[in-house]
Amino acid sequence: MLKAEEFLEIIRVLEDRYRVHLPEHVREDPFRILIGTILSQRTKDEMTDKAYEALFKEYPTADSLAKASVKKIEKLIRPVGFYRVKAKRIREISRIILERYSGAVPKDREELLKLPGVGDKTADIVLSFGYGLPEIAIDTHVEAVAKRLGIADEKDRYVEIKKKLEEITPPEKRSILNSILVPFGKEICKKPRPRCSICPISNFCAYFKKMQSSARMQSL
Repeated sequence: MLKAEEFLEIIRVLEDRYRVHLPEHVREDPFRILIGTILSQRTKDEMTDKAYEALFKEYPTADSLAKASVKKIEKLIRPVGFYRVKAKRIREISRIILERYSGAVPKDREELLKLPGVGDKTADIVLSFGYGLPEIAIDTHVEAVAKRLGIADEKDRYVEIKKKLEEITPPEKRSILNSILVPFGKEICKKPRPRCSICPISNFCAYFKKMQSSARMQSL
């Protein structure tokens, strides 16, 4: 089992390597982060950023988005996947934020989860990047890294992975964890085949040790 001090060293190595580089759609205020994260669902960052820029250039506020036509929103966000569904959700979310929360994105996880199209990951991204709260957003890259390091079990899902990562991560580092594990997952700890030969944290990795052990057994 990975120790807390070992994981802190992993964070240090990856933080130094990736310098917490954020995509365009998670660099703004909580409302823009919320909409950007809705846009990003099942969509690559470059397509998300393209749609994000076009949308907020035309409709820079929640008020203007709430008054926009769904068809116009669809046209602006066409690069993203499921753009028709997302266009409806974006306008509906904008109206709810104005009418129910006086224009401010809720700073509460349960309230965020009441919004259409907002799940655990979206809520945690808004809370961590938008409000700087110690929440860890779990995506496929974070999940893969957590399981390969031996922090989470293969059967674990979002809530279990998040809880186990929180137990081993200092509160002041939780909000950046997604920002360093995602690029690490894209560059090195890839699915389905990680690039273990160039991994800077392989000496901590349960998956790497298992592969080494298997290779030794096969060579006998």
